[in-house]
Amino acid sequence: MKLTVRLREEADRDVNAAAAWYEKQRRGLGHDFLDEVLSTFESIGDRPLTYPLLHRNERRALVRRFPFGIYFRVEHRTIVVVAILHASRHPRRWQRRT
Repeated sequence: MKLTVRLREEADRDVNAAAAWYEKQRRGLGHDFLDEVLSTFESIGDRPLTYPLLHRNERRALVRRFPFGIYFRVEHRTIVVVAILHASRHPRRWQRRT
């Protein structure tokens, strides 16, 4: 059964800021980033438990083509995305959001 993916407000800001940054680097790259993030959301919704546990009950999915991780947890029949951060960010940055 496919689970619904819901972004917390902070995660929504994360993805929009990253997409805007990529778009400034090269026209269309921000859209490519968003396409890859959406594709990763689909995969998470289909198979959330295949992604590794990192902290408490949070998991991480890596975004293809871009050095970003999507940090999420499964709550009942919903995937709650707590952060979408560049891989070079310190783990405490997203752990504070849990």
